[in-house]
Amino acid sequence: MTDVTDATFSTAVIERSKTVPVVVDLWATWCGPCRTLTPTLEKVIGETNGAVELVKVDVDANPRTAQAFGVQSIPSVFALKDGKVVESFVGALPEHAVRDWVKKFAPDASPIDQLLAAGDEPSLRRARELDPLNPEVAVALGELLRVNDRLDEAEAMLEPLASQVSVKTVLARIRLQRSGVRLDGDVDLTLEHLLEQAVTTPSARESLLELLDALGPDDPRYVGYRRRLASRLY
Repeated sequence: MTDVTDATFSTAVIERSKTVPVVVDLWATWCGPCRTLTPTLEKVIGETNGAVELVKVDVDANPRTAQAFGVQSIPSVFALKDGKVVESFVGALPEHAVRDWVKKFAPDASPIDQLLAAGDEPSLRRARELDPLNPEVAVALGELLRVNDRLDEAEAMLEPLASQVSVKTVLARIRLQRSGVRLDGDVDLTLEHLLEQAVTTPSARESLLELLDALGPDDPRYVGYRRRLASRLY
């Protein structure tokens, strides 16, 4: 989700809506129903896997945009396609109503996207049948199996796709889980300890890299600690 201002509205909403439907959530910090609605919008639109995008506009900080929409009460929500408003509603709708509203203008999701959005094991296995080499499906199913301690099953499924970065992350988590290392503890302390030992102890260096792989490249520590390790080694 992106915060949009009067200055960025034309590019971030009008022009962007010519490529993908954009939902505009007009809100204010003092608005209680806004705080209820926004997480619902984030969840439902997130389930479209990028087929619909969500932006927020603070009406107090951006009165020009609020006036352009003729906003009289908030939350007010508008959907734009091809630069034009196609759907709208006012107030904090429940999740099922928001989902029905989004379906009116969201592009039809592919069968695999629908199965990924469902996220349960039968759905993910069906997605695997449709596209056995899809790394996103493999990661989703592998992670589900891992958290349920079905490590051998997850590893066997993921190994053929081990060259994919996202798959490497789950495989590293499986190896750590087997060794009793958890990612929900004081990981920063463990990283610092391994970094201190990494220069003189190859096994500590390998453990550090393994832990970083398990965190994955989206974690800011992934790059930060690799750079710190490289500066000490070279």
